[in-house]
Amino acid sequence: MEQSTSANTSDVGEGISLDRGLVVRHFRQIVLWPLQLMPIRDDLPIQKHCDFIQTQDFTNLWREVEDEFTGDPSLFQERHYSEFITFLPSVQRFLYGEGTGRGPGINQESPIRVFRRTDVARVRMTYPDTGTLPVIFEVAHIDLYFFYDIDIVILAMEIFADDLPLACVEDTMLRFARGYPTYWESEGQGGHCLKKAEWLARDGTVLASSDYEHREKYLSFACQYRAPCIASHWEFLLEPLVLHHSGKTGLIRYRQIESHLLPLMAYLTIDNPAELAREDFIRLGLAAAPDSSDSLPYSEQDLGDFEKRCFYDRYWRNRDHARRGTRFICSGRVFTEVSDCGDRLSATRKTGLEQFRHEYFVLFLISHFHKATMLMLSDRLVDALNRLEPDNLESIRHFRSMIRQILGVFLRFTHRYWFQDVSEHTQVKELFRMTNRHLGTAQLYTEVREAIEDMSQYLDSDVLRRQGETMVRLTVVTTVGLIGMATTGFLGMNLIAEADSPFVKKLFIFLSVLIPTTAVTLYTIFKSRRLSEFLEKISDEHTLWRAKLSAFLDVWRAKHDRLR
Repeated sequence: MEQSTSANTSDVGEGISLDRGLVVRHFRQIVLWPLQLMPIRDDLPIQKHCDFIQTQDFTNLWREVEDEFTGDPSLFQERHYSEFITFLPSVQRFLYGEGTGRGPGINQESPIRVFRRTDVARVRMTYPDTGTLPVIFEVAHIDLYFFYDIDIVILAMEIFADDLPLACVEDTMLRFARGYPTYWESEGQGGHCLKKAEWLARDGTVLASSDYEHREKYLSFACQYRAPCIASHWEFLLEPLVLHHSGKTGLIRYRQIESHLLPLMAYLTIDNPAELAREDFIRLGLAAAPDSSDSLPYSEQDLGDFEKRCFYDRYWRNRDHARRGTRFICSGRVFTEVSDCGDRLSATRKTGLEQFRHEYFVLFLISHFHKATMLMLSDRLVDALNRLEPDNLESIRHFRSMIRQILGVFLRFTHRYWFQDVSEHTQVKELFRMTNRHLGTAQLYTEVREAIEDMSQYLDSDVLRRQGETMVRLTVVTTVGLIGMATTGFLGMNLIAEADSPFVKKLFIFLSVLIPTTAVTLYTIFKSRRLSEFLEKISDEHTLWRAKLSAFLDVWRAKHDRLR
């Protein structure tokens, strides 16, 4: 193992300024990456991507995580129980499913399936500052969350380290959770990205590393596929999933539905959080770059009401400078918890590390799952509209099928996954609402619902229009047929007395009547639109006879003659 991996605290101390002596005793960051899964088979209404993840030839990188409720009851811990009772019954069924208490053989599994890989043990981060040595972070877990009937997968990666300078923590929050660079510095490195991110195995072997500095790769990819390319180390982490906009072969394909800024959660414990200035809290809440000048990351005008919008201070004591307690900062994409190392009531107040890793992680996961689903459905609607050709009956039929499928997914999502509240615990409920408010999920939900309703109304009106045209044609055919029916009824059935004639002669007479009648009927259907216009002219008492005669002649005129 390399020397820089042996002790992360010593590496940090030599290269990074301690920033006024502020040291984060424990730092933990959870990165989420919601991605849209592409259909494996278009004829399947429900895609089960997770059933294929372990069938690929990748030496079983991903293993399904066994739920705590299906394992050995003796291993069911108090934290599992605390997490379970935090949420409302409807959310409990979503997260954990239902047990067998309702009767023998009844066991409704959770619609969430989690897969985990364990080959990546550490992350080595190299920062752009040339005077900074690499920092090693331990990897707690790397998971993939699949959701039944929703083509969304969420990558969750949790890392942690102890005794880090505050500037290092802020720099990590700024640079690590980025899928690809948005620009490049003059030195060639990706803007606001790490200089190098490396996945390490337990023996120190480098499994994959970032390539933010390869500008030509990102430029050519965007030019060729009209979509951004993700960094190589993230691409490695998602295998065997394959980026949809690429030339790589793979059964499970994904595409990005959000920006390069990945949602993240951060947990910090400090000896005395009172030493943190307002500027530090704002940087931690926005994942902004560290600044030794103690200035705000943005203008005062923009951040004037930041505390009111993003701070949750239920357990924050402004008057007690020795023991401040816990402060939550939520800005939507970033969820940060800053705690006092000496807070003994953290467990009972649900402000400790276990609550952060489980209860708050779940509410953060649900919020971003809601947003990702709305973006996915919106993308499907746009794709359906782009494929629609109004003059092509087959395209209209395919469009109708796609909209009905999207409507079915939306209805099932609403009744299975959509929650206004997830808990009756005050801080959990309010933090969930705060996260959703910043993400705008309620507005997204309304916009998608209205868009689907507009599509459904369009399809319904189109069906009614076609039915109306069909009824008009049938009415015209019936009207024309009444003439023949009246004539034969007036003349009687004995007009041609051939009842005793040979069968061949009767068949000839039958066909002599059937064929012209069929031809006249088909011709009437062919001219039914023009005949309907003629009948409307005839029925209008205010129309002149010259106009009625012109409408009659229009029935047999060519189309270009009528347009003159």
